[in-house]
Amino acid sequence: MRASNHLIGLLNFLTFLLSIPILGGGIWLSSRANSTDCMRFLQWPLIVIGVAIMVISLAGFAGACYRNTFLMRLYLFCMFFVIAALIGFIIFAYAVTDKGSGQPVPNRAYRDYYLQDYSGWLEERVASDSYWGKISSCIKDSKACKKMAVTVNGISETESMFYSRKLNPIQSGCCKPPTDCGYTYVNETYWNPGGGLVGTNNDCSLWSNDQDQLCYSCSSCKAGVLASLRHSWRKVSIINIIILILLLISYVIGCAAYRNNKRIDNDEPYGEARMTKAQPSRLQF
Repeated sequence: MRASNHLIGLLNFLTFLLSIPILGGGIWLSSRANSTDCMRFLQWPLIVIGVAIMVISLAGFAGACYRNTFLMRLYLFCMFFVIAALIGFIIFAYAVTDKGSGQPVPNRAYRDYYLQDYSGWLEERVASDSYWGKISSCIKDSKACKKMAVTVNGISETESMFYSRKLNPIQSGCCKPPTDCGYTYVNETYWNPGGGLVGTNNDCSLWSNDQDQLCYSCSSCKAGVLASLRHSWRKVSIINIIILILLLISYVIGCAAYRNNKRIDNDEPYGEARMTKAQPSRLQF
């Protein structure tokens, strides 16, 4: 009977420790002045989840170790909603990131990104004019494109070296023109039209060698952000799945510990009353 209490206490101590990096990650995202991937809107789900797990784990730990029925009842009640919220968040994260990925480019190590490959709530949110203004400003302030410059022995990389690089979605979508535009390489963020002509892709006319413009207004840049968010949300979902498994195990064992605590609370008065009734009978003999 005590084993369930000890086990739920141990599991809740582990989930409490796990909530610290989750909470720390949310605070870190919120404290950053700029974020290359512009994912700062993910800070609040992480902070809320971290705080909730931390508080609930403490309640479960105290309730199991001190056999406090009220804390165990509160722990199970709150844990049910946290588990439901986690399941909902995981399903939502996979649903909004179900579609879209970079398309391979012949003779290139990097991929190109196209907005039409994405759809749904996340695509509409990122591509909206009001929200995109904040994201594009975030990318500019992070100097993600300026950080692309690479030198070898003090010499700028060549065209073939650039084509062999594995660019991240932000760099590929926002810092260079799409490959099908036919631009010729000068350096990482400076490209000239090939033969004075560009492709039929609408992004081709939006590309600018102005270092404050580049392809920040391009659909490929929006697609690159979506690809980056998709990758990040999948990482968050994997962490949440691990947390969910631990919480489900804790919840099941917590139910056993709660029943154990409740039965002990009910048995003790009954045992005392039984002894009180039994003592006079022994005195009669």
